[in-house]
Amino acid sequence: MNTAMTDAPILPILFHPAPILRAKARPVAEADGARVTELAARMLSTMYKAPGIGLAAPQVGEGLRLVVLDVAKEETPAPMVLVNPEIVAASTERAIREEGCLSLPGQYADVERPARVKVRYRALDGSRQEVEADDLLATCLQHEIDHLDGVMFTDHLSPLKRNMLIKKFLKEQKLKSREAM
Repeated sequence: MNTAMTDAPILPILFHPAPILRAKARPVAEADGARVTELAARMLSTMYKAPGIGLAAPQVGEGLRLVVLDVAKEETPAPMVLVNPEIVAASTERAIREEGCLSLPGQYADVERPARVKVRYRALDGSRQEVEADDLLATCLQHEIDHLDGVMFTDHLSPLKRNMLIKKFLKEQKLKSREAM
């Protein structure tokens, strides 16, 4: 693994209800090249430090269609950087997996999504790539690509469950800010 990708300075992760988390990110253009390479390195460093398994650019305040993730075991990191990712196929079979989010720390819920997906994206070198995924990778890809469209995992929950989870999170954040004073 490229150590520059994990030793880069970290970025602040935005928490719900930051407005950029609900905005649709713009596609990465060729002119964004060098900036995106540096941003991807900083995002990976931030994700590993958090710790997390996925991070989308809007979560660090950048409205770009850029995702980093690593669902491999800690001993054998396998970072992925996806530029302009899009789901091009999804199975009709569904799977339920517990999800959490770095923008809603400490909050988890079971989310139902397609069990398998095919994602098309560009690598940092500009090459076109495709990945077919199931299990944790499929869930992570869908979760992070949702972020690029302003969708959070809580949007896949019932209104009651979503409201309970968000109220709990906001209450915890309020308590933390009081304790910090």
